[in-house]
Amino acid sequence: MDPDSKKSKFSPPPNLGNSKAPVPLNSSLFPDELLEKVVSFIDSHKDRSSVSLVCKDWYNAERWTRSKLFIGNCYSVSPEIVARRFPRIKSVTLKGKPRFSDFNLLPRDWGADVHSWLVMFAKVYPFLEELRLKRMAINDESLEILAKSFPDFKALSLYSCDGFTNKGLKAIATHCRNLTELDIQDIATDDFSGYWLSCFPENFSSLEILNFACLNSEIEFDKLERLVSRCSSLRVLKVNESISLDQLQRLLVLAPQLKELGTGSFFPELTPRQYQEVESAFRNVGNLQTLSGLWDVTASYLPVLYGACASLSFLNLSDAALQSAAFEKLLAHCPNLRRLWVADTVEDKGLEAVGLSCPLLEELRVFPSDPYDQHQRHGVTELGFVAVSRGCRKLHYVLYFCRRMTNAAVETIVNNCPDFTHFRLCIMNPGEPDYLTNEAMDEAFGSVVKTCTKLQRLSVSGLLTDLTFEYIGKYAKNLETLSVAFAGSSDRGMQCVLEGCPKLRKLEIRDCPFGNAALLSGLERYEMMRSLWMSACNVTMKGCKLLAREMPRLNVEVIKDEESDGFQANKVYVYRSVAGPRRDARPLFLLFDTTTHGQKIFGYATCHSRT
Repeated sequence: MDPDSKKSKFSPPPNLGNSKAPVPLNSSLFPDELLEKVVSFIDSHKDRSSVSLVCKDWYNAERWTRSKLFIGNCYSVSPEIVARRFPRIKSVTLKGKPRFSDFNLLPRDWGADVHSWLVMFAKVYPFLEELRLKRMAINDESLEILAKSFPDFKALSLYSCDGFTNKGLKAIATHCRNLTELDIQDIATDDFSGYWLSCFPENFSSLEILNFACLNSEIEFDKLERLVSRCSSLRVLKVNESISLDQLQRLLVLAPQLKELGTGSFFPELTPRQYQEVESAFRNVGNLQTLSGLWDVTASYLPVLYGACASLSFLNLSDAALQSAAFEKLLAHCPNLRRLWVADTVEDKGLEAVGLSCPLLEELRVFPSDPYDQHQRHGVTELGFVAVSRGCRKLHYVLYFCRRMTNAAVETIVNNCPDFTHFRLCIMNPGEPDYLTNEAMDEAFGSVVKTCTKLQRLSVSGLLTDLTFEYIGKYAKNLETLSVAFAGSSDRGMQCVLEGCPKLRKLEIRDCPFGNAALLSGLERYEMMRSLWMSACNVTMKGCKLLAREMPRLNVEVIKDEESDGFQANKVYVYRSVAGPRRDARPLFLLFDTTTHGQKIFGYATCHSRT
C-alpha cells in the first residue's frame, strides 16, 4: 500500500483527565503504518481472520500485511474474490477434494482443478513464491504456467494430486531457477519416467527439499547425484525404490547435512565392503531427524541404520513389514522419538517395546499391512495399545488400526494419556463389539471425550449406538473434525453431535442410518463449518432440496451413481461458499436456479456417472 495515500490517524486519547471512564479500544489512535506493523507479526491464519473482523481499519491492516493464504476448500471462495481481498500474497495452500475421495468415493473428473487459480495468480501475484496443493487436479499446462509466470517461485508441494506427467515436472525443473522445495507425495500413477531430473540447469544449486518417493519410475542416478552434489543446503531428500542402497550411500556422502531422509530399495544384496560403506555413511549423517521409506528392509540390513538413529524424532516404518524382534533392536537406538509410524506386523510385542523405549513419544500411527485379509494371523490388539499408553504418557496423537478392542482397554489408555488431541481408532471389521463382553463400544468413546478435554479430531469405529454420539455432543466441546463409519442407531446420533459440538468444522459420515431429519438438524451449524460429507446413508433428494432452500449460502452437492434410483442421495457434500455454485460442475439437473427477493439460492446437485 502507498503510505502517501493514507492519512495519519494519530490523536491523543480522550478522557485522560480526572475522568474514571475507561478508554475504549480505538484503532484510530494509531497510524495505519503502526497497526500494519503489529498485525504483520500474527502468523496464524485463524487469528488473522479474527483480527480482520474487529473493524474496518483492522480489516485493511490485515489485508495489506497478509502474505500467506490458506484455503481449506477450493470451492469456498473464487480466485477473483481472493485477488480482490489480498493484494500481496506470496504463499498459497489450497485444498480440493474432500478426504473421502481417497477411498474412490468421488468420480475421477469431479473437479478441484487448480488451473483457474493459477491463471488469476499469474495476473495479480507475479511475486508468488510458494504453492502447496492437496487433493487438487493439476495438469501439465498448469505446471507450465506456474513455472513461467513467477520468476521468484521457490516451493511446490503436491500432495495426493493428479493430472500431471513428466512434461509438467520438466517445466518446473527447467524454469524455476530459485526453487528450494519440490515435494511430491501420495501420487498414484505410473505415467512417469525420471528424465525430468536432468532438466535442472547445470548451475542450479538452491534445492533444500526434494521428495519424489511416491513416483514409480526409474531415475537417472548420475543426474540425481550431480544435483545433490550441487545443492549444499539440501536438508530433505526422499528417493523412490529405484535407488539402491549402495547408490543411497553415495548420496549420503555428498549430503551429510540432511535432516530428513527417505530411503530407496534395500536390494540387491551388498558385499561386505559395501555394507561397511553404507553403515559409515549413515553414521556420518549426524543430525538426521526423520527417516522414512525402508520399503523392503530386512532384519539383516537394519544395523546399517543404527548410527543415524540417536537424533531421530520421527521414524516412519509404515511401508516396512518388520517383525517384532528386529523392530525392538532398532528402537533401542532411537531414544528421542516423538513420532512413530509402523505396520501392524510388529504385533503387540513390538508395541510393548515402544512403551519401554520411547518415553518422549507424542504421535503413534499403526497401519494394517493387509487391510483386506480378514484371516491374517499377525496384527495388533488392545494389549499393544495399552502397553504404549503406560510408557508414553506424552502421547497426544494416535491412529490405530486393529481387529479387536475393548471398552476397558480404551478407558485405561485415555486415563494414562489424557492429553489426546487426535484419537483415531479404526476397528477394521465394521460393527465389531467389545470382543470380551460382546457389548457396544459406546463406553470406550465415552471415556475418550470425557477424559480428553483437548480433543480436536476423533474417528470412531466398532459397534456403536446413539449413546456414543450423545457422549460426543455432551463432552467434546473442542472437537473440530469427526469421522464416522458403520455406526449409530437413528437420526438422534447425528443430531446430538450437531447440537453439542460448538467448534465442529468437518463432519465425515459413511454407511450410517442417518437420514433427512439428521441432515436438517444442522441448519444452525453448517455455515460455521467447513464441510459435511455423507455417503451410503438414508438421505434423500427431498432432504437435500430442503437444506438448499433453507440455507442459500451453502452449496449442497449430490453425487449420484449410475445405478441410482433418483430418489436416494447417495453421496452428499455440503460446504459453505461465498462464491456460489461452482462453475466447473457438470450438472444434469439443478435443485434450484431461481431468484427470491433478489437473492439467488445456491443449493444444487451434480450428477456423475461412476468412472
